[in-house]
Amino acid sequence: MRLDRFLSNFPRFSRQDSRLLISAGRLRVDGAIVHDPRHEVRDFQRIELDDELLQAGRSARYWMLHKPVGVVSATEHDEHRTVLDLLDQPDKHDLHLAGRLDLNTSGLLLITNDGRWSRRITQPQQRKPKVYHVTTEQPITAEYAEVFAQGLYFAFEDLTTLPAQLEVLSSHEARLTLFEGRYHQVKRMFGHFRNRVITLHRESMGEIILDPQLAPGQYRALTDAEIASV
Repeated sequence: MRLDRFLSNFPRFSRQDSRLLISAGRLRVDGAIVHDPRHEVRDFQRIELDDELLQAGRSARYWMLHKPVGVVSATEHDEHRTVLDLLDQPDKHDLHLAGRLDLNTSGLLLITNDGRWSRRITQPQQRKPKVYHVTTEQPITAEYAEVFAQGLYFAFEDLTTLPAQLEVLSSHEARLTLFEGRYHQVKRMFGHFRNRVITLHRESMGEIILDPQLAPGQYRALTDAEIASV
């Protein structure tokens, strides 16, 4: 939200009052004076008018979870355990998932309370690479990589997928890099060849790689470098 709009949300300040106060250097955001009324402020920032605290701010939280198979990527569910059930953290209701994984898919899942950050890593136009390890029922041939690199037409959505990169690791294993996240996309792509996906595991999103020290169900806070990479 723009700083002038934030200030004008207080009944005692009009939009003109807000701009005058800001231009006079009376507003501080995280301790720094801000003169630009268009300056974007967030829920996590401390905002002060002279010596008056207008917003205390709150801590942004970023977690990496190794999602196990059989756990739902949701904040609540009637039948299955959810990924939030795996977190021993206060105020879990404030958290949301930055991208999801199917019930039978394992691997990297990002959880945060920072909506702006999660949108940057999940929005299709950002084209952040998502890397998956795939095992299949039938052998994977070189033709798969050629077709995936051209994009596949999905009739239900009437769209063609973005080019994807396939690295064949063995006869039934591959590493697939996607730059979008369509519904059951990996399974549908291999389904084009009538080849069923047996296991699917997400290894990374953008520059964030699943920590190999995390066992399924374990999690840790993201590092400053991992947060900044988004």
